[in-house]
Amino acid sequence: MPGGQYTNLQFQARQLGLAERWPAIKRAYAAANRLLGDVVKVTPSSKVVGDLAQFMVQNDLTEEDVLEQAETLSFPSSVVEFFQGYLGEPYGGFPEPLRSKVVRDRPKITGRPGASLPSLDLTALETSLRDEYGARIRDVDVLSAALYPKVFDEYMQFRIEHSDISVLPTRNCFAPMEKGEEILVEIERGKTLIVQLATVGEPDAEGIREVFFLLNGRLRAIRVRDQEASTEVVVRERANGSDPGSIGAPMPGTVIDLRTKVGAQVTAGQALVVLSAMKMETVVASPVTGKVERLAVSTGDAVKAGDLLCEVTVG
Repeated sequence: MPGGQYTNLQFQARQLGLAERWPAIKRAYAAANRLLGDVVKVTPSSKVVGDLAQFMVQNDLTEEDVLEQAETLSFPSSVVEFFQGYLGEPYGGFPEPLRSKVVRDRPKITGRPGASLPSLDLTALETSLRDEYGARIRDVDVLSAALYPKVFDEYMQFRIEHSDISVLPTRNCFAPMEKGEEILVEIERGKTLIVQLATVGEPDAEGIREVFFLLNGRLRAIRVRDQEASTEVVVRERANGSDPGSIGAPMPGTVIDLRTKVGAQVTAGQALVVLSAMKMETVVASPVTGKVERLAVSTGDAVKAGDLLCEVTVG
């Protein structure tokens, strides 16, 4: 495992609720590397190995289980795209028959991925970005949007909602201020704000607190939702492991897309739900052919491993 990945993967495992199984993840990393063909591990190929290792531990899969069940497993998107050839062809080629079982009927890229990419009009992209986000689009923004369109859109939506938080001290982006604590925020050259946390009010019936700051010596108040005070525990139905049509979440995460609807006819391997957690997306596919009888989740729902996502009647 590359040293630079060690701490990142450990943090990701903790966020996924797998902190206590870190030794198992390290063992699974070696197994995942063998399954992938002992690839050269650099960004982003090392992420593929780490994603597969955590997937294996989360679902209690051995190396042999992955080889035997590959045709019915919903692998993380990074693993599927690796086998499709999105990162290029590894030295020595792809391991078979695992590659064919994972890719199934998805398209494959042969050779260098960049060679088959369609041409991109950067000028047109810049115009489109300016129309959507305003005139303050830089060259680096255009390149970011071209390379990582989804990440760039999420970043811009965050900027629209929260403005530019890069001016804040790093600690205050991740940890709350203490009462009486004072920080300096330079919003532009020669313009510095002096911000001091005065006091925090009690939560109201909706879990909203009034938070009082001194901004350059003047008292200001904002209303903030207390996530702990207003959190509701949602108990979700669990998938029935003995029923192949009862499809559960392979990993904890957030539902970011529904690829089917109630009443739809689906075939084995067809995408049903897309989950995301800690930069790892997983497309959950139907293991059977049949009719979608029920969707147990909606976009934005948080789920745990094993929570019911969808019910498909076989046949």
